[in-house]
Amino acid sequence: MINIGGLAIGIASCLLISLFIYDELTFDRMFADAERIYRVNIDNKTAGEVSYYAAVSGPLAEVVQRDYPHAEMVTRFRNMGSILVREKDAEQNVKEEHVIGVDSTFFEMFGLELLFGNEKTALQNPKSIILTKTAAAKYFNTNEAVGKVLLMDNSETYTVTGVIDDLPKNSFLRDHSVFISINSFKDHTTEAWNTWYFPTFVKLVPGAQEKDFQEYLGTVKERYLIPWAMTFVPGLTLEKARESEKKNGDFMIFNATPLTDIHLHSKNREKEFSANSDIQNIYILTVIGIFLLLLASVNFMNLSTAHSLKRAKEVGIRKTLGSNRFGLIGQFLSESGLISILSLFIAIGLSVLLLPYFNALSGKAISIPFNNPLFWIILTTAVAILSLFSGTYPAFFMSRFMPVKALKGNGKQLSGGGGIRNYLVVFQFAVSVLLIACTLVVYQQLNFIQNKDLGYQKDQILIIEDVQAAGKHVESFKQEVKELANVENASLSSYLPTPSRRSAGTYFKEGAAESGEFNSDNAVIIGKWEIDYDYLPTLDIEFIKGRNFDQKFSTDSNAVILNESALAMLGVSAEEAIGMRLTDDFHRPDKENMKYSTVIGVVKNFHFESLRNSIDGMTFTLGSDANKMIVKLQSGEFSETVSSIKSKWEKVAPTQPFNYYFMDESFNSTYEAEQRLGKTFITFTSLSIFIACLGLFGLAVFSTEKRTKEIGIRKVMGATVSSVLVLVSKDFLKLVLIGGLIAIPAAWWAMDRWLQDFSYRINISWWVFALSGLAAILIALVTVSTQALKTAITNPVDSLRNE
Repeated sequence: MINIGGLAIGIASCLLISLFIYDELTFDRMFADAERIYRVNIDNKTAGEVSYYAAVSGPLAEVVQRDYPHAEMVTRFRNMGSILVREKDAEQNVKEEHVIGVDSTFFEMFGLELLFGNEKTALQNPKSIILTKTAAAKYFNTNEAVGKVLLMDNSETYTVTGVIDDLPKNSFLRDHSVFISINSFKDHTTEAWNTWYFPTFVKLVPGAQEKDFQEYLGTVKERYLIPWAMTFVPGLTLEKARESEKKNGDFMIFNATPLTDIHLHSKNREKEFSANSDIQNIYILTVIGIFLLLLASVNFMNLSTAHSLKRAKEVGIRKTLGSNRFGLIGQFLSESGLISILSLFIAIGLSVLLLPYFNALSGKAISIPFNNPLFWIILTTAVAILSLFSGTYPAFFMSRFMPVKALKGNGKQLSGGGGIRNYLVVFQFAVSVLLIACTLVVYQQLNFIQNKDLGYQKDQILIIEDVQAAGKHVESFKQEVKELANVENASLSSYLPTPSRRSAGTYFKEGAAESGEFNSDNAVIIGKWEIDYDYLPTLDIEFIKGRNFDQKFSTDSNAVILNESALAMLGVSAEEAIGMRLTDDFHRPDKENMKYSTVIGVVKNFHFESLRNSIDGMTFTLGSDANKMIVKLQSGEFSETVSSIKSKWEKVAPTQPFNYYFMDESFNSTYEAEQRLGKTFITFTSLSIFIACLGLFGLAVFSTEKRTKEIGIRKVMGATVSSVLVLVSKDFLKLVLIGGLIAIPAAWWAMDRWLQDFSYRINISWWVFALSGLAAILIALVTVSTQALKTAITNPVDSLRNE
């Protein structure tokens, strides 16, 4: 039962992990010619700040198509975010969360077909829209969608020109349901090279080399971007740009990522289509799956060799009657094969039962491919290898017993393999301690993230979305919300410290642009957020110098507030920054008429990106183009306040949906991958400990049975129950302790590597490893002691009389 149960759990766990890994490794491989498609990125460093973008300049697509001979096709996207959609004659809007602009080559590039409509013409005209099957069903019958008109954000009408099937869950487009023709946007023909919001994909001709494409992209900046910058930065030359980069260590690099590598090798880039995973997670799960299978195999080997005494006479009789060693090896391997096959069927049943839980844990929609013959071939081959691995050592070990010694029952000579068994027990508990330690570190880091001072208030902050739908009533709605009893403050902005809209600007200090010097001392790329007068007080963002925007000062419409990182990029102190004038209006030919913004305040750094990243420079300016309202609530019951806000919303925007969430929930979603990793560790750590304890329990049963007479004699001679417990347990606990000592360096190395992904992280404490080892010892002690206690309290007369 122990062998079959342990193997079944190990196989089921390994099967589920394998299905997960297969799903991850096959991301985006369903697209036609996926191995020839590349996404172009930008890696940028300015004034010490490094940024990575999954989108590039608008003009790049045309340049690549025209100049690079190995480019078969180029497709651009344009990030849109969410929009409100309704039929032209309907009253109620529906919010579409993931909307994106696409080039007319979209279908041909990715080998997609329309269910309804014509792929060649569907995206050629402005104001054309493609819906997925699920999105189309929200508005009308799917087969009647083509030709219908939809109203976007209550302002612009778009014509449905096609319906596409829902995109696969393991593709970079999995979250997207609405595609708009890119020529619907005024900037689709932009010649500006600082428009880093066009994700661009290039399909190379068959036989083209990635290395050649990467080399070509390395020439784009000097061939196109810098000459473009020279048109509005007086005195800028290619030589000056090179000297500046060499002097300051800055760079801006165009490079490419293969489409099939995006999901696992493109983490932490801005403007990604969907949340990506990390190849490290694949490595971690692979190791865990192998460990679980090995633990179950170790149980089989340990228990089989330990059980050899009881089968010694059988081996002796078989050899006496003429069996040769190879026949016995075949018998024992057949037995291990039967156990493995039975374990396999139980494992498949367990997998079916556990699959819904595993999908919830991993965020997947995995199914077991029972109809795929390849699945059964791989599974049966793997189980055959497993049975050979598990059964070979016991088979060879037992088949070498000498008939005379086996029949005489020389237990000392026949109970060999003890050293091997000890090594295997050490291995089992080394794995268990390793996983316990890793689990503790992951949860420590998650707890650190949850409780770190982020520099702003995230609790009791309600976010109301799509407030632009209220039109001219937005401000009055905000004032009415502020007057509610349980509301402390409210603000309007599209920008939040948690996932939301992002933008940046290139700034010059006053006088720098005119001088023609293009270096990091006077040209910096800094985040740029538009906020209102109440934004910083609502989120409790602290000032270290200067003041907030104030309605009493009309000049604040041209004012700017910086954070501490922006000061470092500009090379000034907080005192020096107040009164400084900056401009991002340097494109205009009449430089004498550039608009300048005056710095009126400096705020403390706060975390507006994941804690994986350092805090970048940020500027705040006044702006009115807001699609979110930030409401700071007083502590207490929120439901009544939310209901009051909703009733006010329905008065100012009766046909618009009321969408809201709390900021702390959005913050937590940023670390969903880490939370899942923590839950995964807990699940599989528990399984590994359970499997190891099964084996330890089996060995304890065997050990105590073998020492029954010894224990009986000891009790007759006056040994206590506690001394017998120590006698039976100490050898096993010694092995567990050794396993823990081996695991500790491996756990520290693995978790130190994992924490490197976070700019803000914990220091791994010694007590994590001490606690892991202690937990393993206690678990082992409980496991062994249950059987040892049973033997220790047995009447010694029964023990000595038993043959």
